[in-house]
Amino acid sequence: MSTVEFQDRTTSLGRQREVADETIRGHGVIVAEYFDEGCSRRLPWSERPAAAQLMAAARQPNRLFDAVVIGEYERAFYGDQFGAVLTALRVQGIELWLSEADGPVNLDDPVHQALMLLLGSQSRREVLRARHRVPAAMHTQTSVQGRFLGGRPPYGYRLADAGPHP
Repeated sequence: MSTVEFQDRTTSLGRQREVADETIRGHGVIVAEYFDEGCSRRLPWSERPAAAQLMAAARQPNRLFDAVVIGEYERAFYGDQFGAVLTALRVQGIELWLSEADGPVNLDDPVHQALMLLLGSQSRREVLRARHRVPAAMHTQTSVQGRFLGGRPPYGYRLADAGPHP
């Protein structure tokens, strides 16, 4: 969950947990949760506290799990991060499960290869779209709605105290 101010931890975690439970139903149980708050998906897993803990636990010989299930691809990966994480987990003999793959990811399957490329591009596109949308909305608020968004007043204008906000 990247935006702590705009998302509720319980709701976000609950939604992702529900997807994870559905993905593994009939195949196993979840024994641990790793949930990062306030971390951009663009950060590598080594720089996200919970993701780094997960990768450290994966290297332990007495770990309690043999698979990792991701509740929401777009919150877990950005661009080509997926390949690095999958490779690191495979070295440890750990499968990576995604709801979009309807189970464990198999990169020997051309359909799964295409799916991972699509999901990586979609995650990157979501970030780029948000970066474009915010300045575009601010421009519209200024030019169409006549709103002043702060900073220096436009040339020829003076700021005056209008009293308390109604």
